[in-house]
Amino acid sequence: MTHVPHCPSRLRFHTPAGPHERVVIVGLGISGLWTARWLTRRGVRVTVSDMKKASDLDPVVVKELRDSGVELETGGHRKETFLRADMIVVSPGAPHGMAALESARERNIPVLGEMELASRFIDAPIIAVTGTNGKTTVTALIGDLLKNAGKKVFVGGNIGTPLMAYVAENQKTDWIVAEVSSFQLDTIETFSPFISIILNISPDHLDRYADMEAYAQSKLRIYGNQGPGQYAILNDDDRRLSRANPASGVTVLRYGWGQRQGLHAFLEEGTAKVGLPGRPVHAFSLDRFGLPGFHNQENLLPALLVGMILEMEDRVLQETIDRFKGLPHRIEYVGEVNGVRFYNDSKATNVDATRRAIASFDDPIVLIAGGRHKGADYGPLVKEGGGRLKAAVFLGEARDLLSEAFKNAFPCRAAASMEEAARLAFSMASPGDVVLLAPACSSFDMFSDYQDRGDQFKAAVKGLLHG
Repeated sequence: MTHVPHCPSRLRFHTPAGPHERVVIVGLGISGLWTARWLTRRGVRVTVSDMKKASDLDPVVVKELRDSGVELETGGHRKETFLRADMIVVSPGAPHGMAALESARERNIPVLGEMELASRFIDAPIIAVTGTNGKTTVTALIGDLLKNAGKKVFVGGNIGTPLMAYVAENQKTDWIVAEVSSFQLDTIETFSPFISIILNISPDHLDRYADMEAYAQSKLRIYGNQGPGQYAILNDDDRRLSRANPASGVTVLRYGWGQRQGLHAFLEEGTAKVGLPGRPVHAFSLDRFGLPGFHNQENLLPALLVGMILEMEDRVLQETIDRFKGLPHRIEYVGEVNGVRFYNDSKATNVDATRRAIASFDDPIVLIAGGRHKGADYGPLVKEGGGRLKAAVFLGEARDLLSEAFKNAFPCRAAASMEEAARLAFSMASPGDVVLLAPACSSFDMFSDYQDRGDQFKAAVKGLLHG
């Protein structure tokens, strides 16, 4: 496998973390918790500020932090607390433009994200994956490639285990593969992965960004600090990414559907073909690839390009393709009831992800969608559904918006719970049809997260199976 240099020393500079310094952590999510653990072990005075009331937080976590000397401020953010800090670490889920943070920036108080802070204490080379859709699958797939090649790997970031956990536990690995969200990229300053990957950019999180262009620019920040000796892998089928130009010296590799000039990886007649500049093209069969949909085949390409960069054996790459089974809540087969197949794609939290999920099936689909509206237009789902959807069931805060968009195209019903949604969808389906949960919305109106939503869907299907 090719030699990879350590992170450039130009990215290493002092970060406040001394025993007498005060750090405020904004948001007590998983990243905030690991940041607090690491800082307190270094003797830093830590305050965690969270919008939730103390009674709404995990009591085990609250006790752990208080026992370690962390001060908790709950029920809102206090400007005076932020202004007394020597450094502020903001969690991805917290609004980065809140007034208290702006006041801190005006006082030149450093405001960092958890991923940015962690990256300053990591020596292992990082492969960072972002994109509106598919990044969790690609992150897991690259992790599997490296493990199958005999490498010690940490797979984390936005995928579940934050980079600060790697730092706090003093882990040592050959590689780090990190899923990176736009919210995390908003707070980077020096973060510079060895390989950056952008899979696609489509409308999402428009409730957090001023417009689509602001969201797209956030994604492009992933390669902003890269330089000579580093790689950027971009989906050339994406309009914005086909025009993206990382800094001079960064090796840019592009992939897409069908052979054409300028592509280093492409799909052609059930085969993935991959070759680095000036090197032979390698062909890999997709006959045993287990994930449905052309978008999942497309998502193989950046992973295979990573394999080429790291000089993995073709045997390892092909075996990984053949064995990779995907992840829960991503077009996950749940079961069959009276000839109707049920699929759980609860991770489809935006319109483009749901559109891709619909396109994965040739059989008629009864769609279950809805949740918290994120500002997107649902028109593309109606267009994609032509010839594919036979009916839809909507739930959650966005159900009226979805019903209005779909009302002249397909039969629609409304449900008050996931159990009712599954039952209604089943009643509208016929043997040979697919019932697909692909919400196109976030889950936080009715569920704790997309996993909870998917689990409740699977429980509802189980109830139909045994009902």
